[in-house]
Amino acid sequence: MAPLGLVAALGRSTLNLCQRTGAVTLFALTALSHLLRPPFHPRLFLRAFLEIAWFSLPVVGLTAVFTGMVLALQSFSGFSRFGAEGAIANVVVLSITRELGPVLAGLMVSGRIGAAFAAEIGTMRVTDQIDALTTLSTNPMKYLVTPRLLAGLLAMPLLVLVADILGVMGGYLIGTLKLGFSGPAYLKATLDFLQWMDVVSGLAKAAVFGFVVALMGTWCGYNSRGGAQGVGAATTTAVVSSSILILALDYVLTEAFFAR
Repeated sequence: MAPLGLVAALGRSTLNLCQRTGAVTLFALTALSHLLRPPFHPRLFLRAFLEIAWFSLPVVGLTAVFTGMVLALQSFSGFSRFGAEGAIANVVVLSITRELGPVLAGLMVSGRIGAAFAAEIGTMRVTDQIDALTTLSTNPMKYLVTPRLLAGLLAMPLLVLVADILGVMGGYLIGTLKLGFSGPAYLKATLDFLQWMDVVSGLAKAAVFGFVVALMGTWCGYNSRGGAQGVGAATTTAVVSSSILILALDYVLTEAFFAR
């Protein structure tokens, strides 16, 4: 009976996963369909855009700078064994623009913005404010969800672009001030090695990650139940699920961009 119980539990988990995936997909398609129909809410879009692109900049910027610093130090420690210290600038800019910039920024924004969206909309759900919007002839999806999804899609690439610059700057500071590289030579190696596809692929990943963070934050909040405890659970689910999706989609997008 034990093996059958294990199979039954696995089947229930699989069905639950499929059900949630379908629900999130329908939720996203419904929200995106409202982009094509008026009325629009530019004030709500601008507010969400600023929350992602501006108010998340300090934590993302610090993460990018220290990541670039650590990457330069670790690269020097490893490459010095093979006499390949000159490739440090190449490794830093490639790692930051392709992977670490968008992924780390996505995880940071997930913890900050995804949780905020879930908590705000979840509180509105458990206090019946979303039902009040419907009573006032205001579509909750158009008012609460669509502006946030659009903001996540557009703001995240700008945030990651700044993170890329700061991450490369962190590697430059360590390379020139601690490791003894020439500043102009370090910058020349960086610019000579960098290709436009490296930056474009990272920004494309950032747009997808921003959409995922906004989607999971709004979906978990919109479907929260059970008072304050339900809002807390929705916030946790939003952060965990968006973080896992970011890491999974990072592989899928990397395979799509760079697989040969």
